[in-house]
Amino acid sequence: MAELLIEAEGLTVGYGGVSAVRDVDLRLHAGEVLTLLGANGAGKTTTLLGLVGILPHTAGLVRCLGIESRPGRSAALARAGVALIPDDRGIFPELTVDEHFRLASRRSSRQRRDLVLEYFPALRDLLGRRAALLSGGEQQMLGIAKSLMLSPRVLIIDEMSLGLAPIIVQQILPKIRDLAKEEGMGVLLVEQHAQLALAASDRAMVLGRGEVVLEDDAASLLADQSRLEAAYFGGEEQR
Repeated sequence: MAELLIEAEGLTVGYGGVSAVRDVDLRLHAGEVLTLLGANGAGKTTTLLGLVGILPHTAGLVRCLGIESRPGRSAALARAGVALIPDDRGIFPELTVDEHFRLASRRSSRQRRDLVLEYFPALRDLLGRRAALLSGGEQQMLGIAKSLMLSPRVLIIDEMSLGLAPIIVQQILPKIRDLAKEEGMGVLLVEQHAQLALAASDRAMVLGRGEVVLEDDAASLLADQSRLEAAYFGGEEQR
């Protein structure tokens, strides 16, 4: 079996003493794409922030790349190879595409940059353009490419398709899957376009009101979407 990169047992995360995510078990292996699905407010982003220690756990245990994740350890996780792309894409509007690459290249080679640009060739013609002037799809490509410069073991992307047309999402998601397979990287996505995400994923988990209500292989969920709809709209837990 592929290397286990993230393991969460009973993860519970809250705000102001109120649990927003409860008793989540999650595993992510090398070369795997796992998507978290669910309606707005289901707890997807809270789960991501709890996994990397940005939000404190009120219960449960999380290990990322063998490191126990808890508040104050986000920088250590990043150094170990955990890359989080937030829903604002983590880019600097006034910097050019090339300047983003140069910031990341302090720990990367020119060969790595060339390889990243092979995955996102549209960025080659935009190296001198400020990020603020890029389209939404180009900004998302830049956010992912910048993170890939550091050769992460785990790539976590929050709301990858936020503000993007479905056709752009269709272009980016297969590249993410290819990267996971070719580099042995674990990818954890939070995504609203369920069918597009499932087509590029190995497994999926559906959250509802802060709890896992459905977990299965992505192909199985695509083949029987009634289970997905039931999970979204308050069906019984179907693990």
